[in-house]
Amino acid sequence: MATGKYAKAISDRSGFEFPYNEMVKEWNGAFVHKSEFEAKHPQLELGIHAADQEGLMNARPDRVENSVAVILKPNPFETIAASSGIINVSEQSHGRSTGDTVRFRNVISSPGGVAFTTYENSSGFSITVTTSDKYTFTLGATPSITEESGGPTVSAGPVTLTAW
Repeated sequence: MATGKYAKAISDRSGFEFPYNEMVKEWNGAFVHKSEFEAKHPQLELGIHAADQEGLMNARPDRVENSVAVILKPNPFETIAASSGIINVSEQSHGRSTGDTVRFRNVISSPGGVAFTTYENSSGFSITVTTSDKYTFTLGATPSITEESGGPTVSAGPVTLTAW
């Protein structure tokens, strides 16, 4: 076995004999002569790659929901005073604004002694908001008694309901 400048080694790539001090080790562990050396290819060095943005399958655009009628608590109408055409309406967290038009449906009893059909005006009523749970409107007829009435199935909503 020779040592120093006379030492020889066999290349793993070509099988030829070369001086030992001219041999190098490649990235894959092969012991080769410096003339046979091949650097690691850049595509083998995987970098961190963030995921590409992708659209969702079966995506649907946002839409504005149609206005719907809301069922009110039983007997939601309160006549403020006999001979006054102003009616209080109780609607929990109504979210309405003064000037909105509200149409009532399914009025069963005769609130304040006025025919229930008067409350079901197809044009609706312009309201004035008093609290987040109450608003008023002017009936256009004069109730004869002060009471809470309307029935158990009264609903309040837009003038026209649209079908889906």
